[in-house]
Amino acid sequence: MNQRIRSVVRGKTIHLVALLTMLMLFSFEVTAQSPHETPVGRWRTFSDVTGKENGAVEIVANNGELLGRVIAGTKPNFETELCDKCPGERHNKPMKGLLVISGVRRKGEEWGGGEILDPDIGKVYRVKLRLADNGNKLLVRGYLGISLLGRTQTWVRIE
Repeated sequence: MNQRIRSVVRGKTIHLVALLTMLMLFSFEVTAQSPHETPVGRWRTFSDVTGKENGAVEIVANNGELLGRVIAGTKPNFETELCDKCPGERHNKPMKGLLVISGVRRKGEEWGGGEILDPDIGKVYRVKLRLADNGNKLLVRGYLGISLLGRTQTWVRIE
């Protein structure tokens, strides 16, 4: 009888060890692959015309609102370039540090309710942001009126 009890205990111990090992491996895999959860960070931006990289924007959170500022550009005069096409108080402000995303708040799986400025043409659009590719890409949709009337750019996270 003792031998049978030992055999059962050994079998249960092996199953328990296997189960714990699988749980540890699974939790490591989930942690290692966990996506970025918000658009906060630095993003490479791309030209709608050429598809080439044309700068970078840094998005920060401020009291639940996302704000995005231009931090890099590809033009040789970026450091001194002014936004001569920008409307209102942003007119003739330096491109470096220019506020291009404001008023954006989380709405379920995406962020919206704010606006985005296209400094190349001086137009302001409503905006929706959605993370893709485990948070390594940001789908930025600028639109007028309703979201169907707009275009989407894909920005790439800078690590």
